[in-house]
Parts: sequence; structure tokens; C-alpha cells
Amino acid sequence: MKTSARNQFSGEVTSIKSGAVNDEVTLKIGSAFVVAVITQESTKSLGLAVGKTASALIKASSVIVMVDTDPAKVSARNVFAGTVAHVKEGAVNSEVTISAAGLNIAAIITNDSATRLGLAPGKPASAVVKASSVILAVD
Repeated sequence: MKTSARNQFSGEVTSIKSGAVNDEVTLKIGSAFVVAVITQESTKSLGLAVGKTASALIKASSVIVMVDTDPAKVSARNVFAGTVAHVKEGAVNSEVTISAAGLNIAAIITNDSATRLGLAPGKPASAVVKASSVILAVD
């Protein structure tokens, strides 16, 4: 599978909570858990079920980078606390890679934000992703 999403993680579906319109699907990827909210129709058309393999796709522009994060005080379902592995500065934006729970999560943020947050390799930081920003795929 080739996509333009910088973050592509394959894992096992560990739970599906059905709602009136949307389902909350949790994938276990290594030691991390990724939560996605998708429509029930998508859950059915992808054939998702506990124990099946699926991939989580997350655009780097959908990743919020935080420092000094208390996951209990963030409404996003996916908070990956780790350390900055790499910062690549561009003309306007920076690509920041955060290593957390065995995942390398790429984020695109403004250079101003990278400077304001003091991001540098080895600094503690978290990648934050709303469950509605996670796209699920199957082979």
C-alpha cells in the first residue's frame, strides 16, 4: 500500500465500540494503541473485527506536538509521549519526528512553533492525534 500519509502503522484490531453512526476502533501497534473513529459503514466495508490486521494512516499535518503534556488533560484520544528524534527545518515549516512507544511519528509544524517549544533531539515531547484524524486501511 502506497499513500502520501507520512505515518503508516500496521497492527491488530483489539476492540470495536459501536455507536449510533460511528465506531471507535482500537489498534495495537507494538506496545502502542491507536484509536480511530470511523463510520459503521467503513467498519463493515473494511471487514474490521477484533483480531484482524489493519493499518492506521495519519497525515503529518494532523499531528499536534506538545511539551510538558499531561495526557489526562488533553481531549485527543491519541497521546504518544516520547522524545524528539529529529527536527528538519524548512523555509516555513519543520518536520519533527517523535519516538514514542516504539513508533516514530512525523509531524509538520511551523518553524515558529518548533522554536517556541524548544524542540531538539532528545527533548521530551508528545505527538497528539484526534481519533477522527486517523484513517484505517486493510490490504
